[in-house]
Amino acid sequence: MTKQRRSLHLLLMATISTMAALGISNAHAQNTYVDIHDFNTSTLVSPEYAGLLAQGRDGNLYGTAPSGGTLSLGGVFKITPTGTYSVIYNFDGTAHGKTPRSGLTLGTDGNFYGTTWQGGTSNYGTVFQITAAGTLTVLHNFSYTDGGNPFSPPIQGTDGSYYGATEAGGTGSGTVYKITPSGTFTSLHSFSFAECATPVAPLIQGIDGNFYGTCETGGAAGGDGSVIKITAAGVVTVMYSFDFTHGSHPNGPLVQGIDGNFYGTTSGGGSLDGGVVFKLTPAKVLSVLYNFNAKPGSVDGNLVDAGVIQATDGNFYGVTDGGGTNGSGIVYKITSAGVYSVLYNLVKTTGSVPETTLRQHTNGKLYGEANSGGANSLGALFSFAVGLKPFVIEMPTSGKVAKSVGILGSGFTGTTSVNFNGTNATFTVMSDSYIAATVPSGAGTGFVSVVTPAGALKSNLKFRVTPTVLSFTPPSGTVGTPVTITGNSLTQASKVTFGGGKVAVFTVNSDTKITATVPAGATTGKIQVTTPGGTAISSTAFTVN
Repeated sequence: MTKQRRSLHLLLMATISTMAALGISNAHAQNTYVDIHDFNTSTLVSPEYAGLLAQGRDGNLYGTAPSGGTLSLGGVFKITPTGTYSVIYNFDGTAHGKTPRSGLTLGTDGNFYGTTWQGGTSNYGTVFQITAAGTLTVLHNFSYTDGGNPFSPPIQGTDGSYYGATEAGGTGSGTVYKITPSGTFTSLHSFSFAECATPVAPLIQGIDGNFYGTCETGGAAGGDGSVIKITAAGVVTVMYSFDFTHGSHPNGPLVQGIDGNFYGTTSGGGSLDGGVVFKLTPAKVLSVLYNFNAKPGSVDGNLVDAGVIQATDGNFYGVTDGGGTNGSGIVYKITSAGVYSVLYNLVKTTGSVPETTLRQHTNGKLYGEANSGGANSLGALFSFAVGLKPFVIEMPTSGKVAKSVGILGSGFTGTTSVNFNGTNATFTVMSDSYIAATVPSGAGTGFVSVVTPAGALKSNLKFRVTPTVLSFTPPSGTVGTPVTITGNSLTQASKVTFGGGKVAVFTVNSDTKITATVPAGATTGKIQVTTPGGTAISSTAFTVN
């Protein structure tokens, strides 16, 4: 080695050592980690899973921490994307609950919904609603028979109600519940151990309308946990029972990818016993995308309590509690094909042991929570930039023509247009970070675009325009009879079926009209029209003569 090359080599090694000490991987030095807040005893401490962050209509992030605060019983906080932090509610125990592990869900009404793990009238926790200003209302006190000790927040379904799971209660293995924004509570199902036990992650609603979730324990394979599907009526199907080889004890939530498959993590198991990242198809086929190594010193991370999110670049991002070059956890990226890379090694002084699932803000950055570390060793909130651009989020992400839809983002003042898959919508700019829009007639399933003075912003998910069937004529006929079907949002129709599920040959005449031919084998029954936005079913039956 020449003297010049040796000098360059020594300089490079010194740079790598310095970056490692700061927790920065030299291969990913372009990724920017910022500790935006250090928790302390008086203003809440140590966020835990589920701990979901919610973006409010004001563009700020809202969440919970299970301890600290004025009574040391936990509370609700608000933080701006740049780190201005405040506690908006301190829990008091019996009256309103305590130990909120859940994090929050933003509702379409602009309020936030969450749970407390303990407290309330029976000390089995509560479901609560809280405004951005900090006004809290208890919607339900769990009594154990209807559920107990909820870890996660309820999520809002397409019907407007909220659905959630409890860690305990019911027959002992946890429950699924439904609650309206006004507090009308329904216990939907008590789990058997063979189905699910200890569901600590929030549910998600799939594009098929069913709810999906993970269970830390239980399942048919011996208690390593499971993935379940739940209908809105509470009918449970086990999608997969973990067997340690393919992972065990999932604590994080699922995410349904743009490919329709479900992605998640387990905290243990796998070929190296450090947890896994997995993909599960709707047909119940599970494949392990990555195995974490449980051995001390694992540079790729281990002990995975958080789930993954799919960001606007199509990749999945997650964090681990441990491992990495500093033993404080990592931020990682993984593709749907399992290509894995470490993006950042956490440093104890700026936050360590991140247990909660990341959140992508509409500014493009990822935000997360560390359970410990930081300036006070009590946890931290951080942002992590990977170069992704600003975007917008629709709330809800599906609906019929004329439905009101909220749009979250930034820089909305002076917006000139909002369109749904290219069809212009009427809208009102409510603030610089929130727009109210109406699904326009003729719109099809596709992305929402908002044109602001700074440029166009695109939604992260396609808005699914739900079709409707209003009528059909004639009301009866033989096989081969042409039937005119009228409704809304029919342009993207991919299938028309008659009674008995028989598929018909059809022509889309317009967004409001389809002509279909009664197929051979059809029986008397309702007509169904399927589009990318869902399936519309006629209110009356077509009679096959």
